[in-house]
Amino acid sequence: MTERRRRGAAESLASIVLGFESVIVFLGGLVLFGLRALPAGIEPWWGIVVGSVLAVLMVLTAGVVRHTWGIALGWFWQLLLVLGGLLEPTLAVVGLIFGLMYAYATIKGASLDRLNAQRRIDAERAADQPNGD
Repeated sequence: MTERRRRGAAESLASIVLGFESVIVFLGGLVLFGLRALPAGIEPWWGIVVGSVLAVLMVLTAGVVRHTWGIALGWFWQLLLVLGGLLEPTLAVVGLIFGLMYAYATIKGASLDRLNAQRRIDAERAADQPNGD
């Protein structure tokens, strides 16, 4: 049996935020449909399509946040959701709230990852030192 890859705090927290956000984004698509908030000439059902596609993309992004580009892609989805406020102002509020949570997850998570890496290095150094010498 192979050992599982160790996930850092930034990866774990960012993927949790994106996972929960994907549900809200899907529901936001339903809101766009129900309120017929899309511009004239665009069928309301496109709200459901866009919400569903964006939700799936967020879930897929949650799987690649271990990479720097995955974190950046998550930021892009945050920006896109805030821009959705042009269609429905509530989406901007939701985007800002989740954007703040994503910021905390990525910034604080990276800080915790650096701290944990330093603790591992310190523990390895301490293990190499013989007692009493």
